[in-house]
Amino acid sequence: MKTVLVALILGIFAQQHGADGFRVLAFYHGTWDLAHISFVGDCQRYFPSIQDQNGFTYESTTDWSRINDNNLRNYDVIMFLDDLPADSNQRAAFQRYMEGGGGFIGYHVSAFTQSANEWSWYHNTFLGSGDYLGNTWRPTSAVLKNEVPSHPVLARLPDKFSTQPNEWYKWTKDLTQNSNIQILLSIHPDSFPLGTGPNPWEIWYDGYYPVVWTNKNYNMLYVNMGHNDIKYEDQNQELSHTFDNEVQNRIIIDGLKWLASRRSNWNKQPENPLFKALSK
Repeated sequence: MKTVLVALILGIFAQQHGADGFRVLAFYHGTWDLAHISFVGDCQRYFPSIQDQNGFTYESTTDWSRINDNNLRNYDVIMFLDDLPADSNQRAAFQRYMEGGGGFIGYHVSAFTQSANEWSWYHNTFLGSGDYLGNTWRPTSAVLKNEVPSHPVLARLPDKFSTQPNEWYKWTKDLTQNSNIQILLSIHPDSFPLGTGPNPWEIWYDGYYPVVWTNKNYNMLYVNMGHNDIKYEDQNQELSHTFDNEVQNRIIIDGLKWLASRRSNWNKQPENPLFKALSK
């Protein structure tokens, strides 16, 4: 009953807001690692194809200078597809946007760093994951465990399900010890062994690995998916596509609606920090 109710609420939200009811802006580079470039291509096809029936407009850009106060306030959800901002002014504007209630989805490599303290707020506080510690190889499907079936992002998901192939990350920080982090999906034990190598450390045989989570202090989601399988040794043939999985796609669709519903009209409220900054 709860699952039906959550799905109904999200559906009503989309219907009330119409085809351009909320605005999504995705940032990407699309210039490095063929698996990430392939994922960006997936996004550029997938999101325009679903925007009308799900009540949003999708826009994407390689111009990261658009991460500024005046521009971000026009969007309900920001997405980082294959990177994160490097410029200090852009980083500061993004932090203000999130502290003011803006919505965010970061995919896969948007959390990657081996120098977390260079942007400690983002990696240690906001994402909570710290540094990249390792990954599985080759990209393979995993069975994921639905940790919070009542959550609006997960309400239409089964207790466990199989994903598209992906390169799965692990981190230096233990998210289970962070009271601000709510883990939504994790690697189910049915996945093990996960990865095929050839290096032994690229195959996981046990352990607990969060792959989708939210920080309860912000309007955000991190999604570890976003690395397609590429046959590099055979003319870089694409072997998988992230959005060719209807069950997995529910995370993204319902995630966008959840973030937008929480974000609605935040920049019009005087108590929001960004509104105050722009009103001076």
